[in-house]
Amino acid sequence: MEEDLRRRVYEKLDMERDMPDEEIMELIESELTAYVKETPLSLAERERLSRELFDSLRKLDVLQQLVDDDSITEIMINGQDHIFYEKDGELKEWDKHFESREKLEDVIQQIVGVNNRVVNEASPIVDTRLKSGARVNVVLYPVSLDGPAVSIRKFPKEPITMEKLLEFHSISEEMVQFLKTLVKARYNLFISGGTGSGKTTFLNSLSNFIPKDERIITIEDSAELQIREVKNLVRLETRNANMESVTPITIRDLVRSSLRMRPDRIIVGEVRGAECLDVLQAFNTGHDGSISTGHANSCKDMMTRLETMVLMGMELPLPAIRAQIASGIDVLVHLGRLRDCTRKVLDICELDGIVNGEVAMNPIYRFIETGEKNGKITGTWKRVGNLKACGKLAAAGFKEKEIFQ
Repeated sequence: MEEDLRRRVYEKLDMERDMPDEEIMELIESELTAYVKETPLSLAERERLSRELFDSLRKLDVLQQLVDDDSITEIMINGQDHIFYEKDGELKEWDKHFESREKLEDVIQQIVGVNNRVVNEASPIVDTRLKSGARVNVVLYPVSLDGPAVSIRKFPKEPITMEKLLEFHSISEEMVQFLKTLVKARYNLFISGGTGSGKTTFLNSLSNFIPKDERIITIEDSAELQIREVKNLVRLETRNANMESVTPITIRDLVRSSLRMRPDRIIVGEVRGAECLDVLQAFNTGHDGSISTGHANSCKDMMTRLETMVLMGMELPLPAIRAQIASGIDVLVHLGRLRDCTRKVLDICELDGIVNGEVAMNPIYRFIETGEKNGKITGTWKRVGNLKACGKLAAAGFKEKEIFQ
């Protein structure tokens, strides 16, 4: 039934010109009116067919309904027949699929084309974003053996603030005040966590504490940050080398360029490789108050990963690398996604120089589990130490006792 109706609509399309949305809708309604004379449909069925036909022609086909659902946080496409989504922390398989592999590939090209990206068999991997800001990763054959694989990470239309994180019990009020003071006093912060732990969301929340009169440069692979109410904001995004005669623009290139743009603060969405050295050098060259994120399972693991990423860019002695890390990053905030699917700040540690050849960490806050209630993990945040390096606090006019109340 649906295939027949779709065929009839396609046959009436004028392929020689770009038909506006209103004309497409009129055509769909006209064909539906003729169709229901032959095959009676309920009003609900007619509305569903009208929406799905329009989505197929003008939007993201069967994905559009999932993209429009604000309660869905992630969409995963494993070939044309299998679509999964995450809702309320639970992973489910959708009962719809693409009519063909060609249709899925058409939707992929539509997604990447909006941001002037290219993906094909010669260059089968690309990162891009939807107009809504949702992060998209695409992997095509021959890398993905069972057909195109697409992952879409959605973000709320309205950025999640620290107030919201407090409501979600992701952080304590005392920790919020502590971090707010650190941001205002221009401490360099690094946010670590595993996949899906909420690093980008937390970075967005922290950015709200930056004074609105400062000049901020953001650097990302695919623009995701939602920094609001800052007029002097420059957003930079990388460019892939997957188009003929196009020079790639990497995170390293953007970090180096940002240093010549008179930034007050530099925010790097995520550090993944050789650019780590450039980020640390930026942190060490007078751009206090900068923030970045990285993947790791713990604070200690993040230190090891930072060392490894620096080595990807340049062969340096380990003591020199550790000195760069210890002097560039002031405080490390580690996030985690717990087994009940909740996201929490698990640790806040100060980097306390080099001791016995390694970066020393001074734990300040830690989440302590106390049990479970109604399927949810219970616990509390405990202050386990005090900030040692208070020079920036003093320079900004704060006193240590003001941040531990």
